[in-house]
Amino acid sequence: MKFEDLVAQSIKLFEKEPRLIHLPSKGKAVFVGDTHGDLDASEKVISHYLRSPYRIIFLGDYVDRGEESEANILFLLQKKVEYPEQIFLLSGNHEGFMVKALYPANFWESLSTEKREIYGRLFSKFPLSVTSENGILALHGALPDLESLEEINRIEIGDEQWDRIVWGDFVERRNGWMGNLWGRPQFGESYFETLMERYQKKILIRSHQPHAPLWMFEKRCITIFTSYVYLPVRTIVVVDLEGEIRNGRDLRIERI
Repeated sequence: MKFEDLVAQSIKLFEKEPRLIHLPSKGKAVFVGDTHGDLDASEKVISHYLRSPYRIIFLGDYVDRGEESEANILFLLQKKVEYPEQIFLLSGNHEGFMVKALYPANFWESLSTEKREIYGRLFSKFPLSVTSENGILALHGALPDLESLEEINRIEIGDEQWDRIVWGDFVERRNGWMGNLWGRPQFGESYFETLMERYQKKILIRSHQPHAPLWMFEKRCITIFTSYVYLPVRTIVVVDLEGEIRNGRDLRIERI
């Protein structure tokens, strides 16, 4: 498919999706962390899990760092167009370069001005979060501070809550909000607990921090990364959408 046609079809699909995706209470969900130009990782996930009863949720950061950024995002967009109900592409901070610049950004810096604007417009349409009826919440970075999860649908790209979702870090401290570190808002356990209670969710699945502990906050917050760019292992999480989620032991962690 020509680049222009793929972009146009992708935008139409993303404009129909809400910022907050509700998964059905059937089947299984596969959550994929940052792929960062690791085309092999994306291809392996699709090859293994693009079949019933799975839905695949990518948690953002498809470009930069790795050497195959454009091939990676074009591959995922093509699969999204072909299987719109089985694949979901959330936004990460690297998809928000046109709103909040980051460095190094080898993908963005390699583009012409025209192509950069095309990708910027396309990425601005990506959803921000996924949730399930059995207690799963998934996004790229940290939790937004909202009255209800449904308010995610009203978040504007570039605002404070968007910044928390795509740029936010979690650290193993009791404090709530702890300021910014190199442009990344930092949050601790009390912030996490307050918002998970408010949203009535049991487990948060996120990516964004390749060197964060796999589990934080009494095994209620799992951070995965699915690219060889940073780590020697690539981790995904598989969740049974029909089963009861009580704690982290009810999730299946796999390496690809």
